[in-house]
This record gives sequence, structure tokens and C-alpha cells, in this order.
Amino acid sequence: MDIVVLKRGRVGFLGIGGEESIVRVTRSQSGEVTRAAVILSKEVLEKLLSLMSIPASVYVKEQPQSGAISLDITGEDLGILIGRRGNTLYSLQYLVYLMVSNQMKARVPITIDVGGYRERRYEALKSLAIRMAERVKDTGQSVTMEPMPAGERRIIHLALQDYPGVITESIGEGEDRKVSILQRQ
Repeated sequence: MDIVVLKRGRVGFLGIGGEESIVRVTRSQSGEVTRAAVILSKEVLEKLLSLMSIPASVYVKEQPQSGAISLDITGEDLGILIGRRGNTLYSLQYLVYLMVSNQMKARVPITIDVGGYRERRYEALKSLAIRMAERVKDTGQSVTMEPMPAGERRIIHLALQDYPGVITESIGEGEDRKVSILQRQ
């Protein structure tokens, strides 16, 4: 088990004013299981690309702190794998996640990128969020952005969380959820 103390508790005086500790306990994967998951993930993705007749190479990136398996696809003209606003990429990632998790009989977090698309999209969303926040501050009218996946909405919320004069909220349901940027009252 991996145990991370998120908040240390306090004893208090005579039981008054004490606070409980908050910890996160996760089942750790042994190095051997992790290596097997990485190899399987790479093989599954290579097989899917082969079945789609897409000539590309798959590389394993350094694993981030989150412990997710990170794969990068490189090759010529891979826009078809990204799709409109990354929809195809997210779907491909989900398919690989399902296949690997089913084989491993455990949840295996996987991130797939195509030629640095995710980093470019992240920067573009941050820039867009700041431009829209400036518009809200200048005009005083709220701005509602286009529907986007949860991960992209999160980027907008985080980019503007400390931005002066505006607040963000998600509105809508399912695939139609959008971020609305409002002037702070």
C-alpha cells in the first residue's frame, strides 16, 4: 500500500479542538506489474495502429508523478489520430485503457499523445481562457465557451482560478457541458 498524509491531525486539549488526519491509501503496483502494464499498453496501441493501417511508432515516455503510463505516437501526417479537438485521440486512449485494464484485471491509467498535441492544446486553452477573461472584465458580460471534455474544462478552471475579477463555472450536462466565465460580484 502507498500511504500519503494529506492533512495532519491535531490531538487538541482534553479532546477539544482536535482534528482528524486525512490520508490517501492506494494499492501500490509492484515494479513487475507496472512493467508488464507498460509493455502491454505499448503492444495494444501498436496493434490498433497496425489494424488502422497507420504507419507510426509508439514510444514510452517517462512516467509522470501520477503513475499513469504515458505513450507518445510519432510519424508523418498523424492528424487523423487527433481528430477534431482531440476527440479521436481521447477515444483511442479510452480503448487502450479498457483493453489493458481488462487484461491486467486492474485499473491502469494511460495517457496517449500524438506528436506533442496535448501540450499544444493545453497552452492554447490557457491562452484562450485568459483572452476570454479579459473580454469579460472589459465588457462586463459573461462568456460561455464551446462544449469540451472534462479535462479541458479543468484546464480553463485552473487557468482562471486566481485571475482577478472573474469566476468560472461549468454548465450543461454530459457532452454539452461548457465553461462559463463570469464577472466576480
